[in-house]
Order: sequence, then structure tokens, then C-alpha cells
Amino acid sequence: MSHDLLIRNALIVDGSGAEPVHGDVAVSGGRIAQVGKVDGAASQTIDAQGLALSPGIVDLHTHFDAQITWDRGCSPSPSLGVTTAVIGNCGFGIAPCPPDQREMLMKNLSVVEGMDLNSLLTGVNWDFESFPQYMDLLRRIGPDLNVAVFAGHSVIRTAVMGEQACTRAEPTSDELARMTALVREAMDAGAIGFASSFSPNHSGYGGVPMPSTIAGDEELAAMVGVLGEVGRGVFMSATGPRATPDYMERLAQTTGRPMFISTVLSMYHDSAPERGLAMYDRCAQAIDRGNEVYIQTSCQPLSFDFDMVSPYVLYSHDAFERVKEVEGDREMLREIYVQPAMRERFRQNLKSPAEGILFYGDWSQIEINPARPENAAFAQRNVAQLAAEHGKDPVDWLLDFVLSENLETGLVGKFFNNRDEGVARLLRHRAGVVTLSDAGAHLTYLCDAGFGMHLLGHWVRETGTFTLAEAVRRLTSHPADLYRIPDRGRIKAGNWADMLLFDPEQVGIGKLRAVDDLPGGGRRMIRDGLGVHGVWVNGQMTWDGRQAVLREHGPGQVLDRFNA
Repeated sequence: MSHDLLIRNALIVDGSGAEPVHGDVAVSGGRIAQVGKVDGAASQTIDAQGLALSPGIVDLHTHFDAQITWDRGCSPSPSLGVTTAVIGNCGFGIAPCPPDQREMLMKNLSVVEGMDLNSLLTGVNWDFESFPQYMDLLRRIGPDLNVAVFAGHSVIRTAVMGEQACTRAEPTSDELARMTALVREAMDAGAIGFASSFSPNHSGYGGVPMPSTIAGDEELAAMVGVLGEVGRGVFMSATGPRATPDYMERLAQTTGRPMFISTVLSMYHDSAPERGLAMYDRCAQAIDRGNEVYIQTSCQPLSFDFDMVSPYVLYSHDAFERVKEVEGDREMLREIYVQPAMRERFRQNLKSPAEGILFYGDWSQIEINPARPENAAFAQRNVAQLAAEHGKDPVDWLLDFVLSENLETGLVGKFFNNRDEGVARLLRHRAGVVTLSDAGAHLTYLCDAGFGMHLLGHWVRETGTFTLAEAVRRLTSHPADLYRIPDRGRIKAGNWADMLLFDPEQVGIGKLRAVDDLPGGGRRMIRDGLGVHGVWVNGQMTWDGRQAVLREHGPGQVLDRFNA
């Protein structure tokens, strides 16, 4: 029998968690035809020479919704081993969107997900208005990886309520009926589920709250309830302190659908080292009661890029109320930041921080990316060090410095998951699912799309926290099964041939590098995968170890059918 592709002599890590075995994998018609000792010929034969062959990485938490309309490759994820991506997380998608709301939607998205506004305004292909039309657009584009799409709370709320979506908490009964109807329309069109956010850190343009964050419990229950009515789909939320594991369990019990939590409260932080673990334990207890509640887990230090023109990570401190109001006006910001009263108020906020915020006052966790060449020596150094060297209070040093650079200084906050021994307990927990790449977002200063490379390199080879087999399972079959994605995540006869060929002794992620390839000439940061020798999606190579393999139409599928 002749196959389309035959990979010989690989160390097969099949995604099930079983011990790796040496053997061959044959592919025909985009699916895995045979695993083990394969006889016969193939149109293409590759000698893996002992390299590891695993299923492709399933990335459950991305924000490629806008980028995919101008970049079907969803770079750099395919080069980092990703073969399936879920977009629309936290409810911040781009469909449905009436034409008169496009600019408002892009402005909010630019802030909440740290995206280049000019690139969004000039780059998005608006050949759609409704969610079904957006799915059709993705099929016409032909992505290089498989894509599943969430119906999004904030985008649906905006489509129905317009500008008032960010200011009016209570929808009318008619508006709520229209919102739930749009969720049903999305589910009928093949959405993987519904996503929302209650996070106090999710603010839009000019500091306005993102629409879902001000929605009431009744509204959320009605929209999530659609999943129960149709009997399929998952719910994910950036929960903040409001949607606790108990809250999410009640939704799971009511709807019978799996719930997924994303919150900094579940991450390791030195100020509350046991808090995250306690949340995982509560989710495990819910699972044992038959109610699926999981936590999306990051295996990397969680970084936040920002500047003092749009310092969204600080908006939860009331010292920044006026900053939010001026909507990036630099002259007014300069007047605010020089005020001693504002600075003192910020110091008082840090002495008694509210629960669920991002920055608790540890200035060693904020690094500087200076804008001016004469300040290059400050690059990637933290505010605590620099303030001490200059004999200043950190608040004063930071604000004085960014003012001296005309508010052009880049800042990176490394607030959570920054200690291996604390993070390891969370990564191994049965209530967690490894994801949170945020790929497609926060591109100005960082790129976490290589989370899978980091797990395989750091947490397998360097620390021994996971075996190779278990790490691959956590990146492939585990997320695919939890999200009810069929026929993916395992190297198994009959499954789709999404595969990653890599060197376990070299796999990892390279250093950040800048490229100026966004629409309008915008700059972004990307990382390269290390030790990656090939990536296949539905049996077709998308990355050859050095560069993307380009075709007129990508091999990825727009996923629209899921297990119940």
C-alpha cells in the first residue's frame, strides 16, 4: 500500500501518556493510517533518525481573531509546534460586528489585548458582520493550523448595546433576548463554546471597562445557559475574584457543561503562595462531584507589556482614575504624573491593594525597555534596582523617568508564576490544563506563543518536573479531550495527522526578536522554536524546521463539530 507520507525511525510519543516507542507513522488522506512497523512505499518518506514525533500542540487560549484575517499562518504559532488554536478567548472576538461599531471594537481590543491599533484599523478584513459569516471568511482564508472559535460575551454585548455596552450594567429584556439569540446563532455555526470575562484588569480604550466585566449574574447565566440548551460547548472566563470556583461549579451544575477558569488569582505569587493551589483543590472537589471546573494553567512566568500612556495593569488602583479618563492625551498625562498628590495616592493604593489586581507593589517585577538610546543601559533592569541606585522612591523614579522619555518607555511586568517550586505544584495538578499562550496579543514587548516549547524544554529536560510522555499528553490529548475536540491530540490510526517532530535534547524557545511585519508597518515581538524539525497539519507540512511551507490554501480546518 502506498501512503502520502511515511515518517520512519521516530521516537513516537503518542499523546496518550504511554511510554514512547520507536517506530514509523504513515499518513494517507490527511489522517494517520498506520503506527508501528510500516511496510510499503509513500509519496514522501522522512527518516526521523530517532527524533521525537508527537501530536501537534493544542493551544486553548489565543487571540488570533484579528490577525488571522491578514495572516492565515497565525505566526509564530506553527513554528512553535501548534497545530490547533482556539480563538475568541475571554469573550474578546471580532464577530459579530455591525460596520458602525468596527472602530470602537478595535480601539477596545487594542487596549485589553495590547494590540497595535493602527494595524487593527488598517489590517482586519471586514468581509463579514455575523458570526456565521466570520466562520465562512476563515474557511475562505484557509488557515495554516486548525482553528476553533468562541462566541464572545463582550463582542456580542457590544453588537447589541453599542457604546452603552461598556457603561450600562443592565440590558433590557429585549437586549438580553437578542444576546442569547446571538450565542445560539454562533453555536449553530460551529462555535466551540462561549467565553467571557469578569476580570477587573480588563479595560478598554480610554480605561472604560470591557463590556462583560460590568454584566450581571443573570445576564451571564442566560448566555452560558445556551450551552446547556444545545447540549454542547465549553465555557471559559477570565474570572477575576468574582467568578470563584464555587460560582463556576454552579454554572457547570446548571448547564452540564465544562467550565474553564483563567485568572491571576490561580497563579503562583510570593505574597500568597498557597492561594492558587487552594483554587485548584476546590476545582478538583467540584470535578469529584461530577461538575467539570478546570483552571487554565501557564507554564511560563506571566508577563504584561504596557506603558504609562495606557497603563492598563495599573487601572485597578484608584490613583489612575483620571489617567483612564484622558484617553492617552499625553499633555494631560504629563500634568497628572507630576502631581505629588497622584503619586502619594498611588503609594497608598499599594499599601492596601484590592484582591484580584495585577500589581501589588513589588517593583522588582517591573522591567524597563527604554525608548531613548542614551538610556540603553537600563534595558531589562527592574524599577526597584534603578530607583535604589538613584536614591528615589520607586513611584517617583518611574514617573520621572517615563516623563523624561516623553512617555515612550516600554514596561514589562512579571507579576505571577515567577518561582519554579511554586508553579510546579500547579502544573502537575489534575484540575489544571496547560495553555495560556495569549498568542496574537500583547505583541509590543513579549511573545508567549511558545509555551509548549517551554514545557518540553524547561519542565521536562531542565527540571524533570514531567516525563516527556506526560508533558506531551498535557499539551495534546488532554486539552483536546477537555474541549471535546474529536480525532486530535493522539498519534493513533484514524486520527487527523497533526504532528510535531522535535529533538528532546534541543527543544525550547529562542530569545525575543522584533519584526516589522504588522499591517501599516507595525512592530511585534516573536520567538523562534528551538529543536523543531517539522510540523504537519492534517498531513501537510506547515513548518520545515527553518521556515513556513506556503501554499495557496492552508491545510488547517475551521473546526465546527465537537463531541458532546
